[in-house]
Amino acid sequence: MDSAQQADVKSNQARAVKRTYFFSDAHLGLGSREENQERERRIVKFLNRVVSDGERLFIVGDLFDYWFEYRSVVPKGWIRLLGKLAELSDRGIKIIYVNGNHDFWMDDYFTRELGIEVHKDPIEITILGKKFYIHHGDGLLKKDRGYRILKSVLRNRFNIALYSIIHPDLTNALARWSSRTSRKHTGNKTFEGNDMVGFAERKLHQGFDYVVMGHDHRPTVRNFGRGVYVNLGDWITENSFAVFDGKQLRLEWWQQRRGRDRFRRKRRNEKRTT
Repeated sequence: MDSAQQADVKSNQARAVKRTYFFSDAHLGLGSREENQERERRIVKFLNRVVSDGERLFIVGDLFDYWFEYRSVVPKGWIRLLGKLAELSDRGIKIIYVNGNHDFWMDDYFTRELGIEVHKDPIEITILGKKFYIHHGDGLLKKDRGYRILKSVLRNRFNIALYSIIHPDLTNALARWSSRTSRKHTGNKTFEGNDMVGFAERKLHQGFDYVVMGHDHRPTVRNFGRGVYVNLGDWITENSFAVFDGKQLRLEWWQQRRGRDRFRRKRRNEKRTT
C-alpha cells in the first residue's frame, strides 16, 4: 500500500469515528419570545451536526429555565427542539440528560416519549476507555449550605406532589419569579467557579480522565496532569459545546456567518496545572 492509499485509509477511519457531544445551560424560557425562538433554532442546527457524526449526546442540565411535569401536562413550546431530539433518538444516537438546578423536576416524559435516559444525580461513565465524571455543577459552593437545604426540599417527593396540585399557569409564574430570584442570588457568586474547579481537580486525582460540568456559564478547559476539567459554557451568549472523538475532549463554538453554520474551536480560558 503506497503512502497515498495509507492516507486515504486514515482519512476514512477518522470520518468513521463516532463522536460524543456535550452541551448545557440553554435556559430556554429565559428572555423574550424572540430570543428564545432564535436560541432554539441555534440548538437545532447544532443537533443537526450531532446527527451527522454523533454516537451519543449528553445534555448536562438546564436545557430549560424551568421544567415541571404533571401527570398529563408538560410546558408548552420547544416543538422544534423536542422533535429534533426525538429524531436523534430514532436514529440510534443515545441521549443522556443530567438534571441541573432549573430542570430537576423531570419525571418520565423524556424517557417515555423521546427515549432519553434521565439522571437526577451526577454520573460516572467510561467512553472508549476514558473515565468521565459528569455533573451539572450546582451545589458545589462550599459555603452555600442554604442552597443544599433548598435543593433537598425542592426534590422531596411529598413537596413535589403538593406543588403538582397547583394549576400550571400559577406554577409557571411562580417558577419564573423563583428563577429570577435565584439568578440574582447566584449572580454575585463569582467565586463559585473556583469551588467547581477544586471539586473537579479532586475527582481527576481519584482517577477520572475527564470531569465535565456546566452551571458556571463560562466555557473553560483546565488540565491537571493527565486529567482534564471542561466547563461547557452556555447557549445564551457563548453557544459552546464539547466534542470527544475517542482521543481528545475539546471545546467548540457554534457561529453563523453569511447564512452558513460554522463550528470553530477557540483557544481561550485554557489553563494547564501540573
